[in-house]
Amino acid sequence: MQYVDGFIVPVPKKKLADYQKLARLASKVWREHGAIDYRECVAEDVKVGKVTSFPRSVKLKPGETVVFSWITYKSRKHRDRVNAKVMKDPRIATMDMKSVPFDGKRMIYGGFETLVKF
Repeated sequence: MQYVDGFIVPVPKKKLADYQKLARLASKVWREHGAIDYRECVAEDVKVGKVTSFPRSVKLKPGETVVFSWITYKSRKHRDRVNAKVMKDPRIATMDMKSVPFDGKRMIYGGFETLVKF
């Protein structure tokens, strides 16, 4: 079954165009190294929940929005091979994480096995 890396990240609305530029580069790099699919989605109908929600998960601040992203691979092994190549790619390896247009300390991410696929 396919494997998915998922991400939720807070992005300042005023830096959304910069984030989109970064996401386009990342998408190109991951797909060149074998990822099946790469998606970056910006919140459009995301409410703050009473207990938990996408905005609460990243401690969303005024002027920010939530970006929900995922990368799909053939399997966990495939993901590990692709990510090893991506991390060595100079377009990613030389990136200064202090200059990215989001707060990486509040990013949530993880790897997921596919449970159901239609």
